[in-house]
Amino acid sequence: MTFVRFQSPVPDRHGRRIGLFGLVNMLGKRGLLTAAEEEFRRTTNAWYDATYTDPSTVDPAVYGANPLAAAWFRTTAVELLGPVPQYLAILAAHNLPCERFTSDDPGRVLYEDEHQVVVVPHHDPVEPTTLMWLPPIPATT
Repeated sequence: MTFVRFQSPVPDRHGRRIGLFGLVNMLGKRGLLTAAEEEFRRTTNAWYDATYTDPSTVDPAVYGANPLAAAWFRTTAVELLGPVPQYLAILAAHNLPCERFTSDDPGRVLYEDEHQVVVVPHHDPVEPTTLMWLPPIPATT
């Protein structure tokens, strides 16, 4: 079985490489998306939530107890992967890089279902030389 992940090429301040959805969601929370991009983000995220299992609803500690845990799609999950090019287009429009990785063995499996796995990578994280930065979330009044 082959798995695929889309993630930031640089880690955040905690050493995590934020995935595709997290990157787009960060732009949305900061109010940096166009109206059309925000509509796509909200409706497509809602579709994912309604259609696929969120691993943290099955195991609330899957990410909390494993800060470097990351979700990988099964390459056979064609429907789940369908909207990915549109998410990538949003990131490209905002000059936010995102890399595609594939692996037959992405790490120690914490959760799996027919569409995805959540793993802790086999290797120790490398100390970052560059950090990802986005503007802070605007204060609400």
